Amino acid sequence: MAKRSLISVFLLLGAVILFFIGVALLVLPLAGDSLPLAKGDRVGVVEVSGLIRDAKTTLNHLKKFRENNRIRAIVVRVNSPGGAVGPSQEILEEVIRTREKKKVVASLGTVAASGGYYIVSGADIIMANPGTLTGSIGVIMNFTNVEQLLSKIGLELFNLKAGKYKDVGSPLRPMTPVEKEYIQGLLDNVHEQFIRDVAHGRRMLVHKVREVGDGRIFTGEEGKNLGLVDALGNLPDAIDLAGRLGGIKGKVEAVYPPKEKLSLFGLLFGDDPEEILARWQAESNPVPAYLYAPGIR
Repeated sequence: MAKRSLISVFLLLGAVILFFIGVALLVLPLAGDSLPLAKGDRVGVVEVSGLIRDAKTTLNHLKKFRENNRIRAIVVRVNSPGGAVGPSQEILEEVIRTREKKKVVASLGTVAASGGYYIVSGADIIMANPGTLTGSIGVIMNFTNVEQLLSKIGLELFNLKAGKYKDVGSPLRPMTPVEKEYIQGLLDNVHEQFIRDVAHGRRMLVHKVREVGDGRIFTGEEGKNLGLVDALGNLPDAIDLAGRLGGIKGKVEAVYPPKEKLSLFGLLFGDDPEEILARWQAESNPVPAYLYAPGIR
């Protein structure tokens, strides 16, 4: 009797797994499909969500909308706390390039802070909700020291290096005062790039951006008063404004890029392994980041 019950449990479990796999296989082909672009002029919406770790998809979407004659203006919708410096700079450069050909309106969602703000600082208009979290003009770099932990469990690790600063930030030893000064200089340089680029994109004086560029976050309402935001409104407001700026008369309709295909892992567990890995790297790896990360110490 017990053996039969155990077999029944395994059969039921197998059936459930097969069911989810079947659903996933049905959904996967549809996840990458998109409706053909309808006739008439439209506003293209490019979404930037989550950690910014790679610019490829966003650059591709901006370029396609920029080169499509049916797209009269573009909205960049941001829900991001920022991320890696390099990809953020690439996206900003592409936004500026796009602005030279078409109107670009930024729509800030729940959070558009640090790199999430930086990437659209070159837009024609920045629109935020009154309660949007934005700003956080600063740079962060996280380090972990596990020397004492390894000592307690009797494990000893060491590095061999060629180059005085090659193992700066190693978790196996404390950082020296000279090394801290070196890293601080690096962060100050990247921070200055942030301030300078925002000033250029927003057509603000550098010293005005520096006054608010100390890492503080602001609400959308505060950002408007400080000159970081142009107008308050939601995504439909941003789409409507972009359409008017692009010369569309009557009802303004939006079009989105094709959705990326979801992986089986993502369908079953909510996040792709790449997203999980990127989140872990942003929270643990010593890499300079334009990132609003209040939970990191």
